[in-house]
Amino acid sequence: MKLLGKKVTPFNKNHPGTLVISLDFELYWGMQDQLPFKTYKDQSEEDAEHVVSSILESFNRYNIHATWAVVGFMFYQNFKELRKDFPAKLPGYHDSQLSPYLYLNSIKNDRDHYEFHFSPSMISEIAKAKNQEIGTHTFSHYYCLEEGQTIEEFNADLSKAIEVMKKVRQEPKSIVFPRNQIKKEYVQLCRSKGITSYRGTEKSWIYDLKTGENKRYVKRALRFLDAYFNLTGHHTYSLKESDGSMPLNIPSSRFLRPYCPRLKRLESLRLKRILDDLTYAAKNGETYHLWWHPHNFNSNLRENLEFLNRIFEVFSGLKEEYGMRSLNMTELQREFNYNRGICDEADLLEEMDVRYN
Repeated sequence: MKLLGKKVTPFNKNHPGTLVISLDFELYWGMQDQLPFKTYKDQSEEDAEHVVSSILESFNRYNIHATWAVVGFMFYQNFKELRKDFPAKLPGYHDSQLSPYLYLNSIKNDRDHYEFHFSPSMISEIAKAKNQEIGTHTFSHYYCLEEGQTIEEFNADLSKAIEVMKKVRQEPKSIVFPRNQIKKEYVQLCRSKGITSYRGTEKSWIYDLKTGENKRYVKRALRFLDAYFNLTGHHTYSLKESDGSMPLNIPSSRFLRPYCPRLKRLESLRLKRILDDLTYAAKNGETYHLWWHPHNFNSNLRENLEFLNRIFEVFSGLKEEYGMRSLNMTELQREFNYNRGICDEADLLEEMDVRYN
């Protein structure tokens, strides 16, 4: 059987390795409960539009497919427009500082703030780019594990996220849960909304958010070390191990930490860690899922892009030698369904324009 000129094989050890990339596109909405706006603004050496365009240029150069999980707030033009279109229920976090709605009540309709909160033109640019998928990062950067919020409130939030995307002719098939806060019942609710894949977490206790707050700082330190030294394995995987339940879990393999001048001497170790993982995935026909936030590149953009391009150069070599591919989350999920006989070739060709070149 051939798909767009390339043979499609069942999941086995000869199946080509796959690079999956997802980006949490959230602007200041992802930081409003952690960092004062002035600090966020002052630390942003580059404007978001330039960062996004630079990443897209790199993706295009190396034919990289990616999923951009976008916070629903960002589809609006301004604060006034957003305030008129809240969901039916708002998250009732016990810690009110987590709520962006509280933050919204504290700011004026300041045009100087728009570029750090709204991005309909950037979203449109991404949607038009080759091989890029627009997924959802919930409407309000919703935290599914925080005390006080309920599944009914999450339902209202996700429904609004889908509604605002449909207004610009986008229908999300993938979701990335903010702060990787994943709850089984909420994942199942996503299925009823037409979501077919989500990004899970690495299989290690240091990446598990549910094993106790008393271990938080220990986990953070170990995650930092794991970015430079192989403490927990490659975190590559074969989807044939999945139980086939939908939405499909496409776990993270590695967070792409941003360049830090103070850690410049460790850059070679950070790069080697990722390249070793990527090479392992290529040789063993497994999936490697890399993710980050575009705003991680707001500072030291040149160094971050150079690092990213070095990864893609090695990927290009693995593509030649082992047939490794780049797929976004929905493309991988649809191929998974095809290999399990859940959809036929006509469905796959109609819904999924996979480019294996």
